[in-house]
Amino acid sequence: MNAYAPILMLGAVALAFALVSVVLASVVGPRRHNRAKLEAYECGIEPLPPTAGMVQRFPVKYYLTAMLFIIFDIEIVFLYPWAVAADSLGWFGLIAVGLFLVNVSVAYAYEWRRGGLRWD
Repeated sequence: MNAYAPILMLGAVALAFALVSVVLASVVGPRRHNRAKLEAYECGIEPLPPTAGMVQRFPVKYYLTAMLFIIFDIEIVFLYPWAVAADSLGWFGLIAVGLFLVNVSVAYAYEWRRGGLRWD
């Protein structure tokens, strides 16, 4: 059980930080609400009031671009540990990161060809 004590302490500190942050924000934060703050935020598009029971749809292009950015950003973040340990990994590390970069490049080329990066 002693081996898990640091992990449990880190989890407790993280949980305490999250709870204290939420409580502190609700106690100290401003309480001035106006119409603009209470409206739903949808990608910078001004929401129109629904007419005759119809709901306005928002373009999905914004969300797809954000997801593509997140996916490629997370994939590139995996290169940082390799850069730190590149000397000790030798040829195995070089081949592994090469295959990883080929995989990321193929995904990037696929998205480029499909028009996922075109901003119309």
